[in-house]
Amino acid sequence: MNSALRLIGRRAISSIPVLLIVVIGTFFLLELAPGDAVDAYLVSIGGGDAALTEQLRAQYGLDQSPLSRLWFYVTALLRFDLGWSVGFNRPISELILERLPNTFYLMGSATALSFVLGTALGIVSGARIGSFRDRLLSIGSLALYAIPSFWLGLVLSVVFAVQLRWFPTSGIETIASGKAGFDRVLDIARHLVLPVSALSMIYLALFLRVMRAGMAEIWRQDFVRAARAKGITRPRLVLRHVARNALLPVVTMLGLQAASILGGSVVIESVFAIPGFGRLAQEAVALRDAPLLMGIIVVSALLVIFVNMVIDLIYAFLDPRVGASERNT
Repeated sequence: MNSALRLIGRRAISSIPVLLIVVIGTFFLLELAPGDAVDAYLVSIGGGDAALTEQLRAQYGLDQSPLSRLWFYVTALLRFDLGWSVGFNRPISELILERLPNTFYLMGSATALSFVLGTALGIVSGARIGSFRDRLLSIGSLALYAIPSFWLGLVLSVVFAVQLRWFPTSGIETIASGKAGFDRVLDIARHLVLPVSALSMIYLALFLRVMRAGMAEIWRQDFVRAARAKGITRPRLVLRHVARNALLPVVTMLGLQAASILGGSVVIESVFAIPGFGRLAQEAVALRDAPLLMGIIVVSALLVIFVNMVIDLIYAFLDPRVGASERNT
């Protein structure tokens, strides 16, 4: 327990400079973009005079220098204040908390499905390298990996929602259905079947291939030959000796893929009209709402840091050598 808390503490401290780099880098990148939220607002209302433009810029602090605004943003962030959305005219924290659960449903389901199925199929494929089922799974995973997630989402939507009418075409739940409790859970699950399938298929193929490659490497290790010589049964050899050691790169990949799945959810949320975190980012870009986009990127960075911290803990649990090195440093 103490070593786990020590590991969490070290990761939390090392995450502070990473977060600062993300905040400062994103701030100046957004500064380089032409126009701002006031320009977008004036275009949406058909224009405005110079006095109105100056008044709006002063109201939202856009008339100050970039360094002053950066200092104000960082100090506000220390108070857990993400600022005010110019495009939605609401606190950014409220907007994010409103949309984040929908993305959690989508990301969590897609990550769990792709990791569990991809790892299981990778074990099946890597148990007998070069066999017919190994070649079949390898070709299938390559085909899946080559398909863009948005195209797969559109195909699934046309076939299973429009033609067969098995699932809803869009949204996270039936609007104004009045459902509660278990009925609401079932309704959300039914809405998530197609988007989760589209998002998880790509990453399933990736986990399968990493697991298979890891097992192919482990089969050549001396300790596996020694286990064979002892007469250990093949299922036990595959699951306990080969698959367990080959799982470590897949767990590492799970942490690295957290940011990719968050990015992939932007596309899938747009295809299935899910009011989630990714779609909020798309709306922030359309409205040129830089404060909202900053808030979304900061929260995304925090999520990725948190996921990687959890992955480090799992990695230390699976490989005692990692935990021992953490204790000795």
